[in-house]
Amino acid sequence: MSTIAGNIASVRARIAEAARAAGRDPQEILLCGASKMNDAAACREAVAAGIDCLGENRVQEMAQKLSEHAYDGAPLHFIGVLQKNKVRQVVGQVDLIHSVDSMGLLDEIDKRAAMNGLTQNILLEVNIGGEDSKSGFRPEEVEYVIKTVLARPGRHVRIQGLMAIPPIAGKKGENMPYFLEMHHLFVDSIPLLLHNSDKLYLSMGMSGDFEDAIAAGSTMVRVGTAIFGARHYGAPAENLS
Repeated sequence: MSTIAGNIASVRARIAEAARAAGRDPQEILLCGASKMNDAAACREAVAAGIDCLGENRVQEMAQKLSEHAYDGAPLHFIGVLQKNKVRQVVGQVDLIHSVDSMGLLDEIDKRAAMNGLTQNILLEVNIGGEDSKSGFRPEEVEYVIKTVLARPGRHVRIQGLMAIPPIAGKKGENMPYFLEMHHLFVDSIPLLLHNSDKLYLSMGMSGDFEDAIAAGSTMVRVGTAIFGARHYGAPAENLS
């Protein structure tokens, strides 16, 4: 039976192979374990195995596992859809919010971070596929958003890069054009972002496509099922956020 530690080692080997094939250093790529619907013990096992960070999708689940010290020893990221009325539960609790998909959400994070006397690290989520079913900034909006945030006096958010989830692919390699477009957008944004942070990330690629994302230039992959196994949905509604 596979273990979380064994799965992490396997994923890291695949990351290294994909990076070398692209002429990249595997050390450039962070492995974020998407720990949604996995308990505190599973998170602790991933931390013990050297996961670079853990990413949660659900605020209520994250809060519960924080109380159980599930993430001690690894940075915690929030990678799911974040509603404005739950920002107060996330700001200051996580090292990085991946899913900042609107100016309204960004403003709420900035406001809450100011109230808490801290600066919150964020990524801008880009709707790279132009899908009506997904939120996120349009690619052509990214430069304006970064410039707008940089121009704010006393800002309390730090944009550290971009994130995207491309459309569901029918076959391997189908999302490569989206990944490449995101990489170009990221590279074009770097001169502005370096005014804001010296740590920059392009977060794209999940269990089914992270090798393609790495080939296109991803610096952080979010891997869930390949590490923790298949998720079992159907939890009571009151346990979801």
